[in-house]
Amino acid sequence: MSAPGISAAPRTPEWVAAAVAAAGARVVPVGPDTEGLLWFGGDLADLRSALGSAPGTRWVQLPSAGVDSYADAGMFDGPGITWTSAKGAFARPVAEHALALTLASLRHLPERARARTWGEPAGTTLFGANVLVLGAGGIARTFLDLLAPFGTRNVVVRRRAEPVPGAERTVTTEHLAAELAEADVVVVAAALTAETRALVGAAELAVTKPGAVLVNVARGGLVDTDALTAALASGRLGAAGLDVTDPEPLPDGHPLWDAPRALITPHTADTAEMIEPLLRARIEQNLSAFVAAAEPVGVVDRAAGY
Repeated sequence: MSAPGISAAPRTPEWVAAAVAAAGARVVPVGPDTEGLLWFGGDLADLRSALGSAPGTRWVQLPSAGVDSYADAGMFDGPGITWTSAKGAFARPVAEHALALTLASLRHLPERARARTWGEPAGTTLFGANVLVLGAGGIARTFLDLLAPFGTRNVVVRRRAEPVPGAERTVTTEHLAAELAEADVVVVAAALTAETRALVGAAELAVTKPGAVLVNVARGGLVDTDALTAALASGRLGAAGLDVTDPEPLPDGHPLWDAPRALITPHTADTAEMIEPLLRARIEQNLSAFVAAAEPVGVVDRAAGY
């Protein structure tokens, strides 16, 4: 039996050939010999075209952790292909960024960075705080690990109330409102699906503990932007640290840019330099699994949409 054919598109990083060979496969152009496709981003129409010219594709590796755009486009609807994402692979840099945004928001650093006068002392410690984490994937779990030295009391909200290491309690989304009322810090690290879109909306922000900090490092669509802007303007929300927004990029002149308690970074929790070695490691792992007919890592759950 010949070694399986692996194609890369729309670009081929220089390390791909060595990784494919090390796994016992061979690099082939996108076409009839393609059995596995390493997709390195690009237009969804280009991906459809590539799959159309490679009808024997049995596995597609996507380059991102979030796959909502692929799910929304119906890419996962057809049978016969195992889709894997990078979910969990980028957990460390994103969790690190979440911690940075949390500390900066609690310590009023966005306001101080804009200040041109000494002002009054202000700030809140993370030590001993009540932290609510929405989601239980790799980012959420790594963030909980980073919280350990601070002695925080952590609660996780997820689809199923299964225990999560580092959390005192795990509850389902039906209990979100009650948990928001107690949390000093709310960190959004869930997948964006049809069910979780606007998971934090006007109703949720209305019951959030006054002065709480909201951090979003997942997807902008998980938080209602208008409701968030209003909660910051009213003072109900103490601060917001956002690496993602809806829409994204956030347009120039948007009210969030002028909110003194908002810290916005341009989706840089995981830069290309950070994720390249992590993505390579994930691809190498899944190449070996594909050749050995073993279970790969990061399989997309078609029903859940991530």
